[in-house]
Amino acid sequence: MSTLRLVAVTAGLSRPSSTRLLTDRLTGATHRLLAERGVTVEVETVELRDLAVDIATAMTTGFPVGRLREALDAAARADALIAVTPVFTASYSGLFKSFFDVLDKDALTGTPVLIAATGGTARHSLALEHGLRPLFAYLRALVLPTGVYAASEDWGTTDGLASRIERAAGELADQLSEGRGRAGATADAFEDVTPFAQRLAGLYER
Repeated sequence: MSTLRLVAVTAGLSRPSSTRLLTDRLTGATHRLLAERGVTVEVETVELRDLAVDIATAMTTGFPVGRLREALDAAARADALIAVTPVFTASYSGLFKSFFDVLDKDALTGTPVLIAATGGTARHSLALEHGLRPLFAYLRALVLPTGVYAASEDWGTTDGLASRIERAAGELADQLSEGRGRAGATADAFEDVTPFAQRLAGLYER
């Protein structure tokens, strides 16, 4: 088996960052589990904090350049993706969303994605389900069953976070080690839908 590409996209804003820490623990666990199975994986971490200006420029011009272009290409070529965001006001950060807004809409088709988030309180944990999971489902990625949320009280006080990391990393390792990484693109049932304006015009012509 050739070397697999695992890309982690992390949207932490501070340094040090709990979001980056969770990212590193997820990539580390996945790398370890794959190594135990004899699978070679190359890990690349994309820090969106360092690309904030380029992302804003791409949002307003439609042309990603420089390091942002390289990061987008890395995500598009990845055999699997780990996506981690801080949660602000019960949802993913604007920086995190903007990165995936400028990514080509077909770039993640069939790509296994492990979703994760950090926040100050456990009340934000549902952001994984009402925010991140629909986002990647829309991009036609294969979102893994287990998402990992880490609240402030999870760090260093409980084994719960460690077990969630291990379970999610195991699911991703299963996808990659069994040859179920990026799947081929499938047809989009909504791609050829007739625009509503055209349908409406047809009604007026009758």
